[in-house]
Amino acid sequence: MGERLSNLFPLMLLALLAALTYWLDQVVQSPGTSPNALLRHDPDYIVDKLLATRMDTNGRIKNTLYSVKLVHFPDDDTTELEAPRFISYAKSAPVTITSKSGLVSSNGENVYFRDNVRVVRAPYGEKSELVVNTDYLHVLPDDNIAKTDRAVTITDANMIIHAVGMEMNSETRMLKLNAQVRGAYYDSKRSGK
Repeated sequence: MGERLSNLFPLMLLALLAALTYWLDQVVQSPGTSPNALLRHDPDYIVDKLLATRMDTNGRIKNTLYSVKLVHFPDDDTTELEAPRFISYAKSAPVTITSKSGLVSSNGENVYFRDNVRVVRAPYGEKSELVVNTDYLHVLPDDNIAKTDRAVTITDANMIIHAVGMEMNSETRMLKLNAQVRGAYYDSKRSGK
């Protein structure tokens, strides 16, 4: 029995060392290489006070994005924004979009503004400033389109409009309202203002 035990001792020691090696590997393995890391939504970088500028092929500023805080997530390549301010420099007049929070999709093709969204088209020519308030806005920066399926309030110097759903093109200056449209219009020239 003693000889048998002495023959098994090296095998038991080898099995113990293999188990210990496996356990140590699992403990010290980085979170990014573990199988569960792909299921997690952890940021890979955080930026405070971001100011990004996008230019067209002629070197003119197309749009700018400012955010108090930016958090990027590598698992789905999305970016969360805190207090974003997006300015599109359209041909006629700049359009500024602000909100409490936002989300940028992979490749920046879609920007989603959430909570207390405010869109301001600057005055130009004889057109007054136009302001849109809503709680959600989907922006397609490359297409100069902003749209929502939520309630909107639109005001300028001559009108106030309430509607549900809207699509706005800052390049063509077209504004489409989808449903439940009601509002008031007055001519400031006739009222003596």
